[in-house]
Amino acid sequence: MARDFEILPVETLRDRKAFVGFQYELYRHDLNWVPYLRSERMEFTDRQRCPFFEHGDVAFFRAVRRGRTIGTIAAIRNDRHNEFHGERTGFFGLFDVIEEYPVAEALFDAAREWVKAQGMDTLRGPMSYSTNEECGLLIDGFDMPPVVMMTYNPRYYPEFVERYGFRKARDLYAYRVRAAEIGEDGAGWPAKVRRAAEVAQKRYKVQVRKVNMRRLEEEIALAKQVYNDAWSRNWGFVPVTDAEFDHLARALKPFLDPDLVFIAEVDGRPVGVSVTLPDVNQAFIGVRDGRLFPVGWIKYLWGRRRINAARVIIMGVVKEYQLRGIDAIFYLRTLEEAWRKGYEWGEMSWILEDNLPMRQAAEALNGRIYKTYRVYDLPL
Repeated sequence: MARDFEILPVETLRDRKAFVGFQYELYRHDLNWVPYLRSERMEFTDRQRCPFFEHGDVAFFRAVRRGRTIGTIAAIRNDRHNEFHGERTGFFGLFDVIEEYPVAEALFDAAREWVKAQGMDTLRGPMSYSTNEECGLLIDGFDMPPVVMMTYNPRYYPEFVERYGFRKARDLYAYRVRAAEIGEDGAGWPAKVRRAAEVAQKRYKVQVRKVNMRRLEEEIALAKQVYNDAWSRNWGFVPVTDAEFDHLARALKPFLDPDLVFIAEVDGRPVGVSVTLPDVNQAFIGVRDGRLFPVGWIKYLWGRRRINAARVIIMGVVKEYQLRGIDAIFYLRTLEEAWRKGYEWGEMSWILEDNLPMRQAAEALNGRIYKTYRVYDLPL
């Protein structure tokens, strides 16, 4: 049967605006979807402004029916990933589609053929554009909006992806930790967490301090020293360039709470970093069209007053000091500050299914898996 739609490459600014704009139409009635800012999405897909394009390439495709976009996908070649892992893996991301499998199939075909032409032997995703950005398809936990910098999608996506032939590569877990289960005086903290923190401070002379926002550039430089070492053993990890790290820091700066950002040092040397963000998605969820002007700012500022959750987005320790209790100090300090500031719950995410130390730490804090995300592979 002939298709009544076509797959078109994104070539012009007008095409890119249609590509970015599709999600606002697709999700307009889904109250659990949190809109991205259109300006941020336009920058993310701009080859001149997004630092990813310094070491990778992306082909964007739209499914179009009678002039109307009905699906999108990005086919991605990440040279740093393949150099670091010795692979020939291509990726797909920015995937959205109406509830019609033939449209999804055609989009996957386009991504598959593009990465294959780039010399890849596997198609992996969703990732936009790597594990350093948003990744994973939501497969469980559709009843709540995502927290800041986590993904969301309709319930029919997993079926479409698996029907095409993709198979699970890894699951990523999001743990929910409730402040009430910890208690204001820390009575709910497991004794072993306290002991681990005490040992780290006494035996290894670890000092943990809050970030100094007045010299943020210097603090960012310290965090850079930690990041690529701390995560280098994780599945799918890709070293972050200076340009990417600086770009991320600029994006996060307006939302940082300095009481929830910590640096661990030994003899003045940075050995760990922990960054927890207020869940600004609770504010952005009201900005349904993704535009702050003319009235989006009012909705955002009103919503920000009601934020009651936070997400631990970065917590890492350099390899030399891993498993020495520094993470326990981070947990306790973060929970103390979060409780003091009135946060009711937090999310620890994402955590790889086979990252047992992190999973055990989350569960020691009475954390429970409440959302599961999946990354898929397709051999070419």
